[in-house]
Amino acid sequence: MNSAPAIQKLLDELERLPGVGPKSAQRMAYWILNTDRATALRLAQSIIEVKDTVHFCSRCFNYAEGDVCEICASTKRDGGIICVVSEPRDIPPIERTGVFGGVYHVLGGALSPLEGIGPDDLHVAELMARLGSEGVREVVLATNPNVEGETTASYLARLIKPLGVKVTRLASGLPVGGDLEFADEVTLGRALEARREL
Repeated sequence: MNSAPAIQKLLDELERLPGVGPKSAQRMAYWILNTDRATALRLAQSIIEVKDTVHFCSRCFNYAEGDVCEICASTKRDGGIICVVSEPRDIPPIERTGVFGGVYHVLGGALSPLEGIGPDDLHVAELMARLGSEGVREVVLATNPNVEGETTASYLARLIKPLGVKVTRLASGLPVGGDLEFADEVTLGRALEARREL
């Protein structure tokens, strides 16, 4: 691609985006160069607007434009059930299922002693405060099924259970359409442990 300074600057910035390599950056840069000015300005303006208006919800730490996010502000949600996730990006997939009607709490990461991330680096104290003041009946631990997520879930379960609040964990197991022969032992073991009566 042309090495004009403005183009190179655009390529450099696009390559900073997660999952964007040189070829993807070039495709995006070509699109930006070939689109009309109004479209390019709308893209630029939407980036500026999201940076200026979106912040963390004061209650659950999801993304919000007001003091609290739309989920916390909704009167249709069951505030007695809190689904704990690691990051705000974990909420949309759960919402798309249409199954969960409670509220959320975003930790802002997961425990990782190797990376120096402990409970004080996450929104654990804020979660515990919510449990003491909001009449919570159940906490669903929806951290990722990896070492850090499992460590975080175990830690939170040990903190929450003595409060008399029901603690559940997302079941993990076989994907629909998956073949048993391709399942790893951990996934298959979890599927067996989480089996239910038909």
